[in-house]
Amino acid sequence: MTSCIKDEAQNQECDIESAWIEGEQYEQNFYQTAEMRKDNINSSEVAITFTVRSMLSLPRQIPVSFRITDGATIEPASGSMQDFTHGPITYTVTSQDRQWKRTYKVSFTEPVLPKNKFSFENIAEITGGNMFGSSYEYHQFFDYDQNGEEQNFWASGNAGFALTCNGSVLAYGFPTFRAENGYEGHCACMQTLSTGALGQLVGKPIAAGNLFLGKFNADMVLKDPLKTTQFGVAWDREPVRITGYYRYLPGKEFINKDMTVIPDRTDEASIYAVFYRKLDEKGKTTFLYGDDVEDLDRLMDHPLVYKVASVASLPPTNEWTPFEMFFEGKDAPDDMVAKKDFNLAIVFSSSLRGAQFEGAIGSMLFVDEVEVSFEK
Repeated sequence: MTSCIKDEAQNQECDIESAWIEGEQYEQNFYQTAEMRKDNINSSEVAITFTVRSMLSLPRQIPVSFRITDGATIEPASGSMQDFTHGPITYTVTSQDRQWKRTYKVSFTEPVLPKNKFSFENIAEITGGNMFGSSYEYHQFFDYDQNGEEQNFWASGNAGFALTCNGSVLAYGFPTFRAENGYEGHCACMQTLSTGALGQLVGKPIAAGNLFLGKFNADMVLKDPLKTTQFGVAWDREPVRITGYYRYLPGKEFINKDMTVIPDRTDEASIYAVFYRKLDEKGKTTFLYGDDVEDLDRLMDHPLVYKVASVASLPPTNEWTPFEMFFEGKDAPDDMVAKKDFNLAIVFSSSLRGAQFEGAIGSMLFVDEVEVSFEK
């Protein structure tokens, strides 16, 4: 008798899953000790950034530790002393089978905050392919912080939609893209699209165009879609009002997630914002996700939410029309705001019920010249 059972294949993954700094001597460099750790790092991320009070007082040698995929190796070694005062350090993760490598840029920086006005002029063109052999190109909006440095403050669901593409798809065939003929220059456009046969098979027949301050985790698209959207970026002032301009053209037929047409129902767009504390009761850094904002009427019941603003009505119009929304809720303590303990999320969507996979294919929301006003 002979055996032909092969040895188990070695792991081909080479990801950093978590990164952290240990040691009480480093705590004074952070606003919160929770910021000394980064967990659940997206597989699509290649930059890991720790936010510190001041780069001037940052020690010249800091040990950053990592949890990586099973069997993989990392160079420089996890926990080794490195000098981050001159810029990012490149770490290379090699898979167990030694066939794959990924490089990460690990850096320390002082808090970077967005400007208070957004014109949606700046994009990066992301290209790639998916498991169906389809190629794609989509737009990723970026902006500049208060120091004039380029930052990816804005996110959308485009990376998730790329998984469902069948055939070559250009940027204008994605849910979110930069459009011509804005109120001034270019603008952001969000459109509700069909996700094709794959989307229908898993009960997610549409993808509403969305754009929000925060991050998108494509790893959760098929596992838990409402966890793909991580809303909010750090802010050091308390918002009062948000203004801007919009155009909205709803699609013809409103459908639910079973692809059933709902007669006499018209799709609606959604524009809202949330100001919330990013530390939970245990002092751990957290975020709002899609399931946290499913019901805007109940959002103020969330223990971390301080203020909410929303546009009550966005009537269909093909003309640029001003919108305005005011924040309502409780005032945030000034000392906590100054320490950047709060996040601000601004969210735009072409279908109000898009997170529940309900809406009208063809709905289009255009936004431009969005401005945030503050008390101080």
